[in-house]
Amino acid sequence: MDIQARYQGIEERIQAACRRAGRDPDKVRLIAVSKKKPLADIMEAWGGGASDFGENYVQELDEKIGEWEREMPGKDIRWHMIGHLQKNKVKYLIGRVAMIHSVDTLGLAEKIEAESAKKDTRTDLLLEVNVAGEESKWGFTPETVVAAGRAIRDYAHVRLLGLMTSAPYTLEPEENRMYFRQLRELGMEMKALGLLAEGDGLPDLPVLSMGMSGDYEVAIEEGATMVRVGTAIFGDRTAPGK
Repeated sequence: MDIQARYQGIEERIQAACRRAGRDPDKVRLIAVSKKKPLADIMEAWGGGASDFGENYVQELDEKIGEWEREMPGKDIRWHMIGHLQKNKVKYLIGRVAMIHSVDTLGLAEKIEAESAKKDTRTDLLLEVNVAGEESKWGFTPETVVAAGRAIRDYAHVRLLGLMTSAPYTLEPEENRMYFRQLRELGMEMKALGLLAEGDGLPDLPVLSMGMSGDYEVAIEEGATMVRVGTAIFGDRTAPGK
């Protein structure tokens, strides 16, 4: 099965999950996670309807943006930074990505604000929450993320739209349902407190970036508005050069 067929299959499963949950499929965006994959694979997915692509590494994202602009000038694409981000690399993303999902400290948020101000632009972001409390994962705790939202609310050059999490790897997607539910509850709390941005052209709030190849359907049932799917679209990344 080729990339386009797999992408369409994921879209169909997203629609089915939305029907089960009584949700509008148009309210769920599929982010094709293209890390370690060549531009040719991205172009194939784009040709099959993909428009949003997630990358984990700033240097790789920078190179792919340049490649895309050379090979596909004028063709719309939205890039998302979904991996751990160091403050000294923020400047390479501002004005070039649709959203930064992985804001895991106030210091990083402040740096995004400062670099966005330098370029007189506004950057959309999500706060990463380590809902499961895994030592190997980055992010705010459920207990600290609301305070972070309060600190960011009045920044002039960023828009806080919601939350992101990476649930534990598991062979049983149902095991992650409680984490997705908790993220949704946190997002709704932040919305009720007026901590999320408002304005024209914004998606339904809160934006909830959660769910990957193994558990995105459960995430959608629990309110995900963005799911980040890589392996199920592009295949395994463990082979040399992938």
